[in-house]
Amino acid sequence: MSKRLQLLALSLFLLSLATLGHVQAKTALKVATYELHPYVGSQLEQLGATSEIVSAALQQTPYSADISFYKAARAKELAIQGLVDAVFPAVYDAELSSKLVYSDAIPGIKVGLLRKKTGQPHSSLTLVGKSIGIVRGAIPPVISKRFTGATFHEKANNQILLKMLMADRLDFILINKFTAADLMVDQYPEMIGQLEFVESTTLSVDFHLAFSRSFANAENLAAQFNRNLNQLIASGDMQKIYYQHGLSLFTASKGKQVLRVATVANNEMLTMQKLANLYQFEHPNIQFEWHVLDENILRRRLLSELAIGKGQYDVMTIGAYEAATWAKRGWLTPIANLPDDYLENDIITSIRDSLTFDGHMTALPFYGETSVTYYRTDLFATAGLSMASHPSYDDILRYAKAIHNPQAGTYGICLRGKPGWGENIALLSTMANAYGGQWFDMQWQPQLTTEAWQKALSRYHELLVNYGPPIPEEKGYKQNLQLFAAGKCGIWIDASVAAGTLFSPTTSTVSNSVAMAPAPKAITSKGSSWLWTWSLAVPSSSKLKPEALEFIAWATSPAYIQLVAQMSGWIAVPPGTRHSTYASEKYRAAAPFSPDILEYIENATPFDNTLPPSPYSGIQFAAIAEFPAIGTQVGLQAAQVLRGEKTVEQALLAAQRFVQAKMRLANYHPQDHQDTETDAPSNEQDK
Repeated sequence: MSKRLQLLALSLFLLSLATLGHVQAKTALKVATYELHPYVGSQLEQLGATSEIVSAALQQTPYSADISFYKAARAKELAIQGLVDAVFPAVYDAELSSKLVYSDAIPGIKVGLLRKKTGQPHSSLTLVGKSIGIVRGAIPPVISKRFTGATFHEKANNQILLKMLMADRLDFILINKFTAADLMVDQYPEMIGQLEFVESTTLSVDFHLAFSRSFANAENLAAQFNRNLNQLIASGDMQKIYYQHGLSLFTASKGKQVLRVATVANNEMLTMQKLANLYQFEHPNIQFEWHVLDENILRRRLLSELAIGKGQYDVMTIGAYEAATWAKRGWLTPIANLPDDYLENDIITSIRDSLTFDGHMTALPFYGETSVTYYRTDLFATAGLSMASHPSYDDILRYAKAIHNPQAGTYGICLRGKPGWGENIALLSTMANAYGGQWFDMQWQPQLTTEAWQKALSRYHELLVNYGPPIPEEKGYKQNLQLFAAGKCGIWIDASVAAGTLFSPTTSTVSNSVAMAPAPKAITSKGSSWLWTWSLAVPSSSKLKPEALEFIAWATSPAYIQLVAQMSGWIAVPPGTRHSTYASEKYRAAAPFSPDILEYIENATPFDNTLPPSPYSGIQFAAIAEFPAIGTQVGLQAAQVLRGEKTVEQALLAAQRFVQAKMRLANYHPQDHQDTETDAPSNEQDK
């Protein structure tokens, strides 16, 4: 074949590839939505459960969802006017059927009337002359008309309505339970415990994807969407999506005593779930139902369950923060009269103290951890490096730069970038401590714009953006553990509990070349490594307290550790809780790093946690009720820095202002405050 014919053939081949790619490419469907946590949210995993369902149902169509956020009323109006192709979550309104084509129902929400706690019986409730707040554009008139005799007040978002309710400017809000709870958890922790739902007013509201009739393919696409939606329902995939977002409900009990357990999706907890079958065999009257969730979602769902309502869990997996704050509110069952073979004095002192309130343990430790520096000895040797006995963050930067080799699939460093008070903030707090920082000074003034926080966030940004994996703001503990175990990270600063996975040849490709050093310091080592324990607790709302307490005593006992060792090997036992574990010759042989970890855990103290004196306990958190809201928002600011949306200075200034406002509202610094529609914090964008 001549050279000319070869070039012609190559051109035709490339053209065919381009044509094939064009045929397979999806068309962007412009979809408007609004913030409705936890179903839809710009900062939620997969933009929320309902967003994930909409995207999944569009996968088998020629379209993909291009989702943009607006105010609720604005989102609907854009679809009506044909300025976007579709809107969700839309509630069916017959009066708009000439403008919108509604999909089949997406299982939605239950809304009800939320009010301040009054002690008034629900049976004597009258709505005549009462004021009810609703989000403008979110609830159609057909639903609001069911509450005859009441006056409705429309506002731009639920944040405004909650503040009006607390200021006695409304009698009720028509709102979903999860939405109200999540707002309190994330933005208004001072409201937790002060509100209640009037259960008799609950209404079910289905969602729809509503296509604008101005969209030429609306009817046909709605039919395709409905077929795919029904397949999601029939296959159980929709229920899986709800489950992953913590929104599926437990099934009704059928005869047996059902212990309902909420736990985190870590390897150690998954082992507990498997071994619970043995416990159930010995306790035939007990049946387990499990909610095993991502760390961020677990924390949100547990606190939102307690924020409003009676709760549905019998056993909760909580940490040192929750043990320190929830017990004060009476949310946890004090633990006493443990069996003699439980060996309470065998628990490591710093771990036991972190779970003790008013002389009693409020949770039992399943595993304990501190933060350490993992590194690859083979990469260090190739680069001619030696890990310092107690590295600084300057050392870490130098090491990461030297071993960073993305072309070979290895990144210099992996760190938690995923926003969350238990994700990126766990690390950032210890970095700020290492640079001499703190969350609050002794007058409870936030310290987020200090030089220490500036240096910490700047170094964090420098490490991850220059020498970390792609899209670091989407990677938390679990994702980085997988990366390091697969040989993709040269350095990882994270939880000591990961050592069991990384040093085991069955779960790690780098088990023969991983080593450990203390967590880095900067100008101080005080507070530079965290202290945490995932623990099992029984909420005070449980109706099966004796059965739940017996189970958590079994799952945290010396006998359970022996059981795990027998079933999975000593390297897999829950670490960080008992002296007897570290005294075991078999454990030391399987985990030669264990003496160092025991030393790190024993030296970590939440009561002497920062270089300057601080008024709070906790190392990677401040043990105050407001911290989940504070940590969540600061974590979001840090993620914006990683994405290049804000500078370090801009993010810390925004964080400082948010924290100052929260502390004022919580009466740490009482100050006159006026609730107006414009001052309500919101993630919504009015485009």
